[in-house]
Amino acid sequence: QKQLVESGGGLVQPGGSLRLSCAASGFTLDYSTIGWFRQAPGKEREGVSCINDNGGRTNYADSVKGRFTISRDNAKKMVYLQMNSLNAEDTAVYYCNAQSISTDYWGQGTQVSVSS
Repeated sequence: QKQLVESGGGLVQPGGSLRLSCAASGFTLDYSTIGWFRQAPGKEREGVSCINDNGGRTNYADSVKGRFTISRDNAKKMVYLQMNSLNAEDTAVYYCNAQSISTDYWGQGTQVSVSS
C-alpha cells in the first residue's frame, strides 16, 4: 500500500519546538517534491515548506521563515520539518505531500497545538 504517514505532532508551549516526520511506504521518494502543508480550524490549507527531489532547493512560507527547517533522507524515505519558536498561529493539522509526474500522495495529518 502506497502511503505517507506523519508523526511528531503534539502540544507545546509558545517558544517551544517540535520535529515532524513524514514516512513513505510502498513507493520511492527519490523523484518527488515534498511539501508540508497545514490547516487551522476554519481556515484553508496553506503551504508551509517544500523541498525538491534531491534536497538541494527549499522554500518556506513567509510566516515560518527562519523558524522552520525542512529536510529529507531519501534512503530512509523520510522527510522532516523542524519547527522552532512556535507560536499560537502555528496551531494546525500538518500534512505532508509527495508529488511527482506520476504521483500525488497525502498523509493523514498530525495535530500541532501551541498553547500555554
